[in-house]
Amino acid sequence: MQPRRHWSAKASGRRNQAVSEQQDAETRAGFVALIGAPNAGKSTLLNALVGTKVSIVTHKVQTTRAIVRGIAMRGPSQIVFVDTPGIFRPKRRLDRAMVDTAWGGAKDADLVALLIDARKGIDEQNEKILEKLADIRLRKVLILNKVDVTKRENLLALAQELNQRCDFVRTFMVSALTGDRVEDLLDFFAAEVPAGPWLYPEDQASDLPMRMLAAEITREKLFLRLHEELPYISTVETESWQERKDGSVRIEQTIYVERDSQKSIVLGRNGQTIKAISQAARTEIAEVLEQPVHLFLFVKVRENWADDPERYREMGLDFPH
Repeated sequence: MQPRRHWSAKASGRRNQAVSEQQDAETRAGFVALIGAPNAGKSTLLNALVGTKVSIVTHKVQTTRAIVRGIAMRGPSQIVFVDTPGIFRPKRRLDRAMVDTAWGGAKDADLVALLIDARKGIDEQNEKILEKLADIRLRKVLILNKVDVTKRENLLALAQELNQRCDFVRTFMVSALTGDRVEDLLDFFAAEVPAGPWLYPEDQASDLPMRMLAAEITREKLFLRLHEELPYISTVETESWQERKDGSVRIEQTIYVERDSQKSIVLGRNGQTIKAISQAARTEIAEVLEQPVHLFLFVKVRENWADDPERYREMGLDFPH
């Protein structure tokens, strides 16, 4: 049975505040696209903005593949943040699909927020993004991230140069990791999104189905455990989801790799690696669902899956020809 629930955030204080204020002011709702180079910190920032985990974070670049929408409440405003895949120079078909998805997400939003790792500044990847950003006729916001580990004089010079290169309506300097100035970002976007009814229930934190989020959590644990040894092209799919009478849920997932050698890496000696991955994933999925979880992981070799259109549809990506 496929669960119809979506990721909710029942305990979020921001949401309770939003509900109480809804009657006192005109509601607003809109989309803000987060774009940037890989590892700029988009997923970390999204989780900080929403107030709960909705996007996975690993050491690997290009961890986010499809568009993830995180929903934040701020007073009478509902802000739908679109966490796009990192924009980079595509080499393979999967890369092209991810970059196309990122730009598509940016063009469909009410505002575009460019996130830049302040330590890296304007590198080759950010140069390409700035060039293409000029063609997007939407209000743009600049967010310099990782300010907690960047010298202040470097920040000011970088902000000035970027504002000369692109017409940003506002510039923010934040630390997604510590949460510094994240509240200021929320206040700004809450005032900028258009007037209108909320697009999602107030307790919903993401638009992804639970079975996909559960697969993403397992993929995160997989990469955190094997980030140096396993290609990022590996994927996880939730094959079975059964709600049981005792209130628990039984989940079967398959980790797909491209070669037998990768399968051996995932399994580990005497199955120890996959056991550790399963335990970490099960613990977090249970926290999200707020119910006991029985998780069963399988590893299969699926050669050239990155050339299969069906796999792209499952990830929410368009298949590039």
